[in-house]
Amino acid sequence: MIESNVSLSCAWCAGGGDGTRAHLDENHSEHGLSPTGHLVVAVCLGFVGTFGFLNNTLVLILFCRYKVLRSPMNCLLVSISVSDLLVCVLGTPFSFAASTQGRWLIGRAGCVWYGFINSFLGVVSLISLALLSYERYCTMMGATQADSTNYRKVAMGIAFSWIYSMVWTVPPLFGWSCYSPEGPGTTCSVNWAARTANNMSYIICLFIFCLILPFMVIVYSYGRLLQAITQMSRINTAVSRKREQRVLFMVVTMVVCYLLCWLPYGVMALLATFGRPGLVTAAASIVPSLLAKSSTVINPIIYIFMNKQFCRCFHALVMCTTPERGSSFKNSSKVTKTLRTVRRANGQNVTFAVASAGHPTIFAPNSGGQKSSSDGEKPSPAVGQGTNRPAVSLVAYYNG
Repeated sequence: MIESNVSLSCAWCAGGGDGTRAHLDENHSEHGLSPTGHLVVAVCLGFVGTFGFLNNTLVLILFCRYKVLRSPMNCLLVSISVSDLLVCVLGTPFSFAASTQGRWLIGRAGCVWYGFINSFLGVVSLISLALLSYERYCTMMGATQADSTNYRKVAMGIAFSWIYSMVWTVPPLFGWSCYSPEGPGTTCSVNWAARTANNMSYIICLFIFCLILPFMVIVYSYGRLLQAITQMSRINTAVSRKREQRVLFMVVTMVVCYLLCWLPYGVMALLATFGRPGLVTAAASIVPSLLAKSSTVINPIIYIFMNKQFCRCFHALVMCTTPERGSSFKNSSKVTKTLRTVRRANGQNVTFAVASAGHPTIFAPNSGGQKSSSDGEKPSPAVGQGTNRPAVSLVAYYNG
């Protein structure tokens, strides 16, 4: 990421150099970190690699152990965990070993491999997070029948994220930019420093389509969700205020962590590419790289362990018990939504959906005593006959 790597990087890209240890040692001695700096980086990488591996492995264990977690939405979360786990297994150990020795250890081919696999899996994670936010937006805002057994749409989304990432990370292997050492020479990535039209055009496209575009999708999707939650809270403040605050906290946490992990790396890359030579030092370039790698630890915590369903299964795994039944039933294969649109005074529509798990439900609040049933069954007995009613979930869809 720093200008001192330009000669070595260009030699590797053009095929005129072999990426020998002597070149790396020379680069390190002139512009690298101090031994203490390398030790600090090694400790950080060891922490990220260890906890990233443990967190994502635990996610996969929970998903395989408990069938209740095998829903289409959770499959997308598992795809994110798989990409983060592969980073911890296939990438982080090499940069950790290099930091302990203060130099790159596995030559040119190893540098190209490291740069490609980290870029590829990193973009997979970014695109998957954007798809996850859009899927949540469609699930809540779409007034359509939700089928928890329909995996086709999510499978297509997962395939799209991996193929899309491949499309944008393979070109450096064939001459559109290249993978080369960055920072103090103990990590490798896209060649940020070469001031050629070939390299700069690739970096601009990568920045737009693999960082800015996913971020815009995330902001739009979660922004619309917050708008819907706010509209619902105006109708039923007592029930919805707590949910609004919880969703707001979750959305702000997701967006802030996304920016914290990836924005510094993107900004530093642009400064190295378009800024004056020597603007980005070795110490300054390694910090954004560590933040980007820390996403492998943060993603499971935010997107999975803050999920009540996963938390119940984790508690059951630790206590060797059966997971408590929450809002998601193990045997509910299809959710039927009974829609009811109410026009507010300001001309905007708010659609209420009463979701039932294959049982007749009674839409009591704000419905004028109207009843709805699923699959043509008879309405449930009136109140006071001692009949147990199934749980009813009320969701509001904002159509403004």
